[in-house]
Amino acid sequence: MSVLVMKFGGTSVADLGRIRNAAQKVRREVERGHDVIVIVSAMSGKTNELVGWVEETSPLFDAREYDAVVSSGENITAGLMALTLQEMDVPARSWQGWQVPVQTTSAHSAARIEDIPRANIDQKFAEGMKVAVVAGFQGISPEGRITTLGRGGSDTTAVAFAAAFDAVRCDIYTDVDGVYTTDPRIEDKARKLDRIAFEEMLELASLGAKVLQTRSVELAMRYKVKLRVLSSFEDTDENSGTLVCDEEDIMEQNVVSGIAYQRDEAKMTLISVADRPGIAAAIFGPLAQAGVNVDMIVQNISEEGRTDMTFSCPVNQVARAQDALAKAKEAGDINFHDMVADTDVAKVSVVGIGMRSHTGVASRMFEVLAAEGINIRVITTSEIKISVLIDRKYMELAVQALHDAFELDNAA
Repeated sequence: MSVLVMKFGGTSVADLGRIRNAAQKVRREVERGHDVIVIVSAMSGKTNELVGWVEETSPLFDAREYDAVVSSGENITAGLMALTLQEMDVPARSWQGWQVPVQTTSAHSAARIEDIPRANIDQKFAEGMKVAVVAGFQGISPEGRITTLGRGGSDTTAVAFAAAFDAVRCDIYTDVDGVYTTDPRIEDKARKLDRIAFEEMLELASLGAKVLQTRSVELAMRYKVKLRVLSSFEDTDENSGTLVCDEEDIMEQNVVSGIAYQRDEAKMTLISVADRPGIAAAIFGPLAQAGVNVDMIVQNISEEGRTDMTFSCPVNQVARAQDALAKAKEAGDINFHDMVADTDVAKVSVVGIGMRSHTGVASRMFEVLAAEGINIRVITTSEIKISVLIDRKYMELAVQALHDAFELDNAA
């Protein structure tokens, strides 16, 4: 019997009515002949509520107890989903992470899945169970403690189960009906893509698109798990949504597939840094230890043994970055004249695997931004993406102009 994995996010199971709606979609797949593994998130808003209770109770909380509390939201949803399916005469039962077991590392609140043994669920399928409803986002450590995978971890749970059970597909049900060429809230001509390559989805996810968690896409690409993103709130069939798949499964690929953006970026510059071997490690080592997510990096031409070093990071990590660099300077590890932070910038990126075989994408992007009077602060590129840092007030204009310039409203 073929196995299908279906994942429902928090908005898809926000109340009993939505759980019934999701259960009807599951029953439809059972009627089509699949054994189904359903991965559920906590009901919308529940995880934030649980986190708030933990922080109010114990500001310096034990991460093991944090996981024990925060993971309980998914347990509730799993039980309610199983009960709903049983009321529909679908043989179903709920599974908590430790019961499967979903074996993870011991990094509480940021654990990684190491293995998902099939035996327990396979046995229940053989005994007549048609649906295993698994609490997402959670697992069990080698020490026998409950762990959680970090925000968005239910997506990763779903892909990991699809890989472990050789599923025909992993369907991610959410509050949008697929992956769009850009955010429809900014560009009303944005269009839903029928298919997108793993690499493109990974870039879009890492550059600000919030449809899928980055780790889930990485896992899907590694194990060749076909992902489908589709809406919980619409009638769907096997052609609905957006399929995330291998590049080889896409017959005709556009040069640019999507425009991503990140609004809350900051640009930091160390002015007049001593230019010597190892200076980059001396700067970015302390930033990494402080948990600062550095993205774009630009080093100016050296003059008289001094240079400027510029990098970007999320706005909410600026204070942490400033503190780490100030301490490194006090310790004598680095020397610079000044540290300047610009917290009013945004990052806009064009993404497409078609860039590998087409020239002129960068020049077209820069021409479009220049025509709109938008100054580029920093540029970085990879094989399939070009990102620029610009003044935040021009972000929406840049997204709209680039979407038009690359004719993404005509995307297939």
